[in-house]
Amino acid sequence: MDKFTTLVSRAIPLPIEDVDTDQIIPARFLKATKREGFGDNLFRDWRYNNDGSPKADFPLNDARFSGQILIGGKNFGSGSSREHAGWAIYDYGLRVVVSSFFADIFKGNCLNLGILPIQVSEEFLQTIFKAIEEDNETEFRVDLEAQEFEIVKTGEKVSFDIDPYKKNNLINGYDDIDYIRSISDKIEAYEKNATRFYV
Repeated sequence: MDKFTTLVSRAIPLPIEDVDTDQIIPARFLKATKREGFGDNLFRDWRYNNDGSPKADFPLNDARFSGQILIGGKNFGSGSSREHAGWAIYDYGLRVVVSSFFADIFKGNCLNLGILPIQVSEEFLQTIFKAIEEDNETEFRVDLEAQEFEIVKTGEKVSFDIDPYKKNNLINGYDDIDYIRSISDKIEAYEKNATRFYV
């Protein structure tokens, strides 16, 4: 995974509640086993017409919006536990998803893939949407070390929670296997010095 410490970026607003994983990546695109190419079909049914032409009014197709941050409505990532939803978000180039509520399995999948899900209050979420509506070039600053999300233009910021283990992995660009490898010397030392009892 890419290392994540601080990100300053514009954001793509998606003010829709109850976005489930079948909307993020429809089931018919789950045949591949590699993580590549899923970004092309992120929000496929909302993003394209039946003839494959892009829907001009969908945020990902709107030239006014860009960046590595997606601002979603309440209850983002519900439904099926498919890991492919995170793959699609990451492959598209997004590194942060903000919402006032995430489905637990989706949130865990994101953290395992190098995506930072940031949960904020509903009030602050609406403040973010308003900031983008007033100026689509508004930038946001994500500081993982300090666990802060900031609207750069106004200086408004909030703290967010993250599991310490997942935080460490994101900062170092580790998946679970990388983490185990990073402490292999400690594991070997423990195994070497461990007292064993045999019956």
